Amino acid sequence: MLLKKAKIFMEMIKIEHTLFALPFAFMGALLGSVVIFQKLPGWGQIGWIIVAMIGARSAAMGLNRVIDKVFDAKNPRTAARAIPAGLISSKEAIIFIVISFTLLFWATANLSSLSMKLLPIAVFFLVFYSYTKRFTWACHIILGFTIALAPLGGWVAVTNGVTLSAIIFYVAVAFWVAGFDIIYACQDAEFDRDEGLHSIPQRFGVAKALIIARWFHGVTAVGLLTLFYLTDLSWVYLAGLIIANVLLFYEHKIVTPKNLSRLNTAFFTLNSVLSIAMFAFTLIDLVVFQR
Repeated sequence: MLLKKAKIFMEMIKIEHTLFALPFAFMGALLGSVVIFQKLPGWGQIGWIIVAMIGARSAAMGLNRVIDKVFDAKNPRTAARAIPAGLISSKEAIIFIVISFTLLFWATANLSSLSMKLLPIAVFFLVFYSYTKRFTWACHIILGFTIALAPLGGWVAVTNGVTLSAIIFYVAVAFWVAGFDIIYACQDAEFDRDEGLHSIPQRFGVAKALIIARWFHGVTAVGLLTLFYLTDLSWVYLAGLIIANVLLFYEHKIVTPKNLSRLNTAFFTLNSVLSIAMFAFTLIDLVVFQR
């Protein structure tokens, strides 16, 4: 019974989507430590970053499910989610959220002092994002800058500071997230319009939304390339960036206004591979080729 309930909670927060942000959080910690201190982050720091990521993402997704439960119940695509389906009560979800935030606070307290000072801002955005679809089509951008706190947080956790490279990395990841969230939102454009919710596909139409997503991912490509010039990264990182750009190109190739059938492949599979590839090539660059 306990294992079954745990599985439902993991499904509720889409634990597999951690593959989006966690590799970039590791990449932020790795880059920050090497750029600032010319050494790799310690295993203790990595461990606390993992705990912080688990807490932050679980809290954010739990909040989103509680806050959006009425809309989730109305939408055929989301009606089977745990809360509208009655598999988890709102009270159980709130307890889960409190535990998740406790994990986040605990982990942050064991990282840098600046991490603790910035924690209230991170918590605000984790809570605030779920309400943004109610009043602005810029919700995708706000989500991007919320999830991108993961790589920025990884950098701050190990360096106790913020540099220009960290900000550019933060912006690049933010527009990457915003771009693929726009693509994902295309499937709900009609539902959002009927329910008075806001999104870029609902506001501008699916065709224009996909163009906007393409431009957002252009910002990501430029940002990650700029990071290459601002740091001591080598051709290995550049090779990973080329792969990432190919994946982004393919993502936009397989999703069109008239054919959204491969949207889940574009949203989950390709973006998961992209984040893992960027981290892996950065790791190889800094650990193998620059030591």
